[in-house]
Amino acid sequence: MLRPFFVLPAFALLTTLLTVWFWLARVLHLPGTDTAALVYCRVICRLLRVRVVSHGEPRQGCVLVVANHTSWLDILVISSVAPVMFVAKREVAAWPLIGATAKMRGTIFVDRTQRRQSKAANAEIAARLASGQPVVLFAEGTSNDGNRVLPFRSALFGAARDALANASDGQSIALQPLSLAYTTQQGVPMNRSQRPIVAWYGDLDFAPHLLHFVRRGVVDAVLVWGDPVPYDGSADRKDLMKRLESDVKQQHGAMLRGLARAGERQA
Repeated sequence: MLRPFFVLPAFALLTTLLTVWFWLARVLHLPGTDTAALVYCRVICRLLRVRVVSHGEPRQGCVLVVANHTSWLDILVISSVAPVMFVAKREVAAWPLIGATAKMRGTIFVDRTQRRQSKAANAEIAARLASGQPVVLFAEGTSNDGNRVLPFRSALFGAARDALANASDGQSIALQPLSLAYTTQQGVPMNRSQRPIVAWYGDLDFAPHLLHFVRRGVVDAVLVWGDPVPYDGSADRKDLMKRLESDVKQQHGAMLRGLARAGERQA
């Protein structure tokens, strides 16, 4: 099949062009980087034949978005809907094409094998939040097969508390659950054994998985933005984590059963 010989070079070319634009924007202090990234991610999703359907509204401003994690596609899918920053594991920076995209979006890379890095990551996340930039945290700490949501880790939730301490007078902070599921392939609902077409996890090699996905393609990615939870620092971190985890699990399960929320909009 010849499709990869068109898609992968086009992906690389668009990523290179956007990298150059971001560099120029930084040097010349040009506006419009969020818009450029949004358009780029929408074009790449179309190129990869990923149809993004979004329910609910992403909150803007000082908000920590807490999401589940299935695939390298997640960053592209979420960024095609909202101008957000990401927290990702350090290895993502080295992924072909996806790593470059993540870097351009100002992703905060974390070495999850080093516990002491959580404090530094929290400080960087807090600084982004206090500056009014929404940040997406993949709270499971790893990706999975797309059939479930793993238990959330609370280590980086401290960033919300740190952001609150650094916030200006009158600035509010919120935590927003985000559920993401890949539901159909070629218009047909995927079953448990088919979701690894999209899901990238464990010890799977990235390049063969990307090539296989490009050949198969045509999937629906569904996002459900939950109701933001105001945060004032008084709530117990673990209790708050469980509340957000429950919301994400509930919506993820509903999406896999074809019962996503009303208010659909397409990216």
